[in-house]
Amino acid sequence: MLLKLHSAIESGESIQIKKTANGEDVSHLGAFPYGTRIDFRISVPRALGAAAVVLRLEKDGEEAHDLPMQFCALEGTCDIYTLTLDTESLCGKDGYGLFYYEYLFVRGWDTLFSNSVNNVDIMLSDKSDCKFRLLVYEKEYDTPAWFRGGTMYHIFVDRFCKGEGETALHGDAKLHPDWHHGVPQYARVPGAPLANNLFFGGNLWGIAEKLDDLAALGITVLYLSPIFKAYSNHRYDTGDYEEIDSILGGDAAFDHLVGEAHKRGIRVILDGVFNHTGDDSKYFNRRGNYATVGAYQSETSPYAKWFSFRKFPDSYECWWNIEIMPRLNHEIEECRHYFTVDGGIVQKWLLRGADGWRLDVADELSDAFLDELRKTVKDTTNGEGVIIGEVWENAADKIAYGKRRRYFSGRQLDSVMNYPFRNAVLAFLKDGDGETFYNILTELYASYPRAVSHALMNIIGTHDTERILTVLGDKTLGEDLTNDELAHLRLSSDQRENAIGLLKLASVLQFTVFGVPSVYYGDEAGLEGYRDPFCRMPYPWGEEDTSLIEHYRALGKLRREHPALKDGEFRFLTNDADFIAYERVCDGDRLVVLANMGQERIYSLPGKWKNALTGKAVAKNTIIPTQGFLILAQ
Repeated sequence: MLLKLHSAIESGESIQIKKTANGEDVSHLGAFPYGTRIDFRISVPRALGAAAVVLRLEKDGEEAHDLPMQFCALEGTCDIYTLTLDTESLCGKDGYGLFYYEYLFVRGWDTLFSNSVNNVDIMLSDKSDCKFRLLVYEKEYDTPAWFRGGTMYHIFVDRFCKGEGETALHGDAKLHPDWHHGVPQYARVPGAPLANNLFFGGNLWGIAEKLDDLAALGITVLYLSPIFKAYSNHRYDTGDYEEIDSILGGDAAFDHLVGEAHKRGIRVILDGVFNHTGDDSKYFNRRGNYATVGAYQSETSPYAKWFSFRKFPDSYECWWNIEIMPRLNHEIEECRHYFTVDGGIVQKWLLRGADGWRLDVADELSDAFLDELRKTVKDTTNGEGVIIGEVWENAADKIAYGKRRRYFSGRQLDSVMNYPFRNAVLAFLKDGDGETFYNILTELYASYPRAVSHALMNIIGTHDTERILTVLGDKTLGEDLTNDELAHLRLSSDQRENAIGLLKLASVLQFTVFGVPSVYYGDEAGLEGYRDPFCRMPYPWGEEDTSLIEHYRALGKLRREHPALKDGEFRFLTNDADFIAYERVCDGDRLVVLANMGQERIYSLPGKWKNALTGKAVAKNTIIPTQGFLILAQ
């Protein structure tokens, strides 16, 4: 690890810092299992004038204390200092902990402080600023092996495939007659109330019909948008957690889909919307459509305490003040246990065949809720069920609503939706900013337990973001246009051609960095779409972009054939402003990925290599064109 001094302080000096654990170089890591002894070794040029080196360490929420590093040798013109941290002593009986630390270089006339923007690389400054993060997690903490190395497919169920099988509309739901050219319901002004009762008719039967197509893409995991009974077409306003929506085919369609998916080695993950229900639900029942007495109807309802009323019945806490989504009060044990414990909703659907849960707005679920949910999931599935949280930032030390979260201590999540990765990809592809890509990926890999890093849900688009093809093709993203205009706006032929090239590069990054790629349905087919709900158009069956389909199939095959993409170490080889190179290595399997957003570049390769996607030999001095990529295998 190379340390460069801030030019305003010193120039021309460098410091070598190395961390080891159990004989392994862990300088690029910042999360360790409980009981690990971490050895720090710092080589400090005497020209720096440091009389001593101190490691200042603080446990999260507590005061810092200074640990003098031990001078142990002189090597050439450098002083060598060492220190060992015992994570068992640091954490005590808790078995986990979050710490922050920095290096102090004490000189006769001043003190220099270490700063890091990515939890690995260091700059020196005359003031303390960005400290290093050290996460200690429970010793037995792991993530499901079947999930790591897989490929996810995220389906917005109403818009994927309208299959043959029994379904039934309910309430005032309406069916859109035009699958291929229809536009989803939209508010004239973003954020205005919208019924969301217009359905295109995609269902669970349809997904089952397309499993062979998905298997051909290399898909190993399906992540389904909410499937429980609800009023709206997005179903994030749950009406009954105990019933699969009849519009999707009900329980019979669910059982059929899970059975057929498992026959093909494909797992199924459900969307757990447990922070809030719909106002049109058996729990709240504002519209009186359920036989139960809901919380809105009576203060003596069995569900009355599940919600928080400011003034009964019309003033109540909601998710983001959206009144059709009343917020559940998980401080009430009965409410929380309905979901989390044995016999609850989470276990019910795992026993029915689901393989895990993606947790909507995980930041708003309490520690008690997540602790109980994890225990139930792992006990029910013998540790095999996966738990993914919707977290938009680095989750290693996330603060949500004023409280530090402990998602990866070992008692809560296996993974999170990797929105920072999406930000990194867009910085590189749209702005040619390789430095931001490098810093984000370096920080993530140095923040999470390794088993989490290899299980991250790597996204470049979701139901909450504009379609990735549109993002890459339209620099303005229609920011000054109305919803009426965006509903029918498409990329020009030139914009689309360029965006498809960029999407191929983006997907290469998505499929080859650490973590699990999650393909949002239709991205691989060339679907376009601006902001919600235009990013939720029906899948274009029969009108797919075949070049993209073949490209994604090749990437899926690559992931199946290379163990390095499951648990392999991740290291950057080059991180120029507009060119990046990294490698994945595991047990003799090595891949090198090159991506270029600058001028045509010649890259020199030691030894013999082949193009991992085509199998063809690659010249020693290979050319990487502008907006080009190459995946190399030995």
